[in-house]
Amino acid sequence: MLHVVLYQPEIPPNTGNIIRLCANTGTQLSLIAPLGFDLEDRKLKRAGLDYREFAKVEVFQCLDEFSAKFRPSALFAFSTYGKRLHADAIFSSGNALLFGPETRGLPQALLKKIGPKNTLRIPMNPDSRSINLSNAVSIALFEALRQLKYPFLS
Repeated sequence: MLHVVLYQPEIPPNTGNIIRLCANTGTQLSLIAPLGFDLEDRKLKRAGLDYREFAKVEVFQCLDEFSAKFRPSALFAFSTYGKRLHADAIFSSGNALLFGPETRGLPQALLKKIGPKNTLRIPMNPDSRSINLSNAVSIALFEALRQLKYPFLS
């Protein structure tokens, strides 16, 4: 199983879209507090539609708490500061894909701890700041699933 980890997400519709994505791919979604919204937010529910009941979603107080529970085989951070392309990584079952908050991305100290080998970027126009969070998660998750030959998906 793959894990999508949102570090301090801020925008309810993005997280709602990601809930729907994770429900449809059988992917665990972990949210690292603090969240910029309440999980009962109507915008979150609207974006996630009725998929929340099918998604595996858990909230953790910190990234270490997530890591202690799931012990990911590798943690890949996605950042515009990454030197390696997402498609150059070799993904395996048990990997965690980590994404930062929409307005500021992952903290530099965390990226340094994860290291350049596991800090990945999604290519985009050099004049652009970033890709929408739910789109970035989709791109990264489907690359990992493609490499794993879409386990359990038809």
